[in-house]
Amino acid sequence: MSKPLDIVILGLSLASSWGNGHATTFRALIKGLAAEGHRVLFLEREVPWYAGDNRDLPDPDFCELVYYHALDDITGRHAARLEAADAVIVGSYVPEGAALIDRLAEMPLKRLCFYDIDTPVTMDLLDKGEDTHLAKRQVPLFDAYFSFSGGRVLDRLAERYGARRPLPLYCSVDETRYARADVPIKWDMGYLGTYSDDRQPGLEALLIEPARRLPGMRFVVAGPQYPDDIDWPANVERIEHLPPSEHAAFYSAQRFTLNITRAAMRRLGWSPSVRLFEAAAVGTPILSDRWRGLGELLPEGEAIVIADGTDDAVAALTGRDGTTPEALAARARKIVLAGHTGRARAAELAAELQKLPDEGTRREAKETPEWT
Repeated sequence: MSKPLDIVILGLSLASSWGNGHATTFRALIKGLAAEGHRVLFLEREVPWYAGDNRDLPDPDFCELVYYHALDDITGRHAARLEAADAVIVGSYVPEGAALIDRLAEMPLKRLCFYDIDTPVTMDLLDKGEDTHLAKRQVPLFDAYFSFSGGRVLDRLAERYGARRPLPLYCSVDETRYARADVPIKWDMGYLGTYSDDRQPGLEALLIEPARRLPGMRFVVAGPQYPDDIDWPANVERIEHLPPSEHAAFYSAQRFTLNITRAAMRRLGWSPSVRLFEAAAVGTPILSDRWRGLGELLPEGEAIVIADGTDDAVAALTGRDGTTPEALAARARKIVLAGHTGRARAAELAAELQKLPDEGTRREAKETPEWT
């Protein structure tokens, strides 16, 4: 175990998984940090859509969770804790993130880092000049820029945006919560995810159209914010929201689970969703859209089915593709439990944080070079 660290994380949400995948990612990581002996304070902005009944983990037992109402709370009552911490980590999509980062950069912090759980989407926003959550000028400020995307994405973070130390920090899974549940198979294939315009074509091609072609099979889509005008086939069940406590049973009740990737992440590659790790840990065969780097994580045809369209999805569901779903699931589970648990990821994070110099001040942002 590495030297115990005192870490403060300012993230989108830890308490609520409603409409976001950040909460389960942070939970697995922070629980892993606690198991490794590190201390974590998570500061979460109080917002109505993640409050009340939408909070499915309001009082975690593996870290300190504190809600704040305004940026003045950060530079006021939390200043001493931030300045004493070994590392302060800001997450992507934090409300008023750019303004928050500016305030933190002015403080005498030992290490200021960024954890981007949306890296390709973030880069698209930076290119468009949208800087509510993060400004392009701020990227070089961080002692380390942790990214849930790896591969060529890291090169682009350095060359185009000036990240001084871009490092991969993939999502992970809490294997104690994501284990096979003793439930009967209810659906031939399911999908878990909040509605997104750029994911919807994949859902249409890989689940909705297969459902139309295979009326004798059963399908399910769980997640909020789907428009009322979607033409769901009669054999597709809808679940509006599924809390993490029910994810393992949900995956366990499927013959296949579907992974669909947002367009920016699919375009750049090396961006594995937390859902991949969750389903693999449970032992459910995975069918996914194609993107660069996926086969490096889960070998195609050995640990996952990669579908380029409806015909591929139908072939997998009917067994005509020649794969053995049970063997796929077993191989994927072995890979994920060996290196993609929350504790494994926490050890990676702690090791990288301890390599960073204890600067106490932020370097001035350098001119961002063009990426070629």
